[in-house]
Amino acid sequence: MMYLKRTIPITIVLLLAMAIAACGGSTGSGSSSTPTPAATTPSSSAALIKTTTATVNGKSEMILTNAQGKTLYYFTPDTATTTACTSSCAHNWPPLLATGSSTPTSATTLPGKLSAQTTANGNQVEYNGHLLYTFAGDSGPGQTNGQGLFGKWFVATSNLK
Repeated sequence: MMYLKRTIPITIVLLLAMAIAACGGSTGSGSSSTPTPAATTPSSSAALIKTTTATVNGKSEMILTNAQGKTLYYFTPDTATTTACTSSCAHNWPPLLATGSSTPTSATTLPGKLSAQTTANGNQVEYNGHLLYTFAGDSGPGQTNGQGLFGKWFVATSNLK
């Protein structure tokens, strides 16, 4: 029993260290498509971005989700033209990628701008200049387990500037 009490904290520390290491270092740059106001699509099933209400930091917020309803996040070390999350980081934080050359769409009208940016991860979707990701630690819609993680990952809300 004493052995388990010692190994659990050690395991947690090692997992956190691996996650932090996975989110550092590697960068890529690319070119951007021209941002346009977030469009509403007649068929919400074709939209890459959807919205839902979730509790973030104790308050109800309108958040961005992918088509499957998983919460979208942004990473503060990213810039509007460069991703700081590639390789092993992108396994824990899968980037939201667009296919084709058209501007990504939303199932609902958003106050900000959706666009796609060519990064080391591919044609990555961005909202108001923030590249978007999901989090492997969210097992289903409405979860916000990545909020504030490492002080660098934050839920993308519809009012994100």
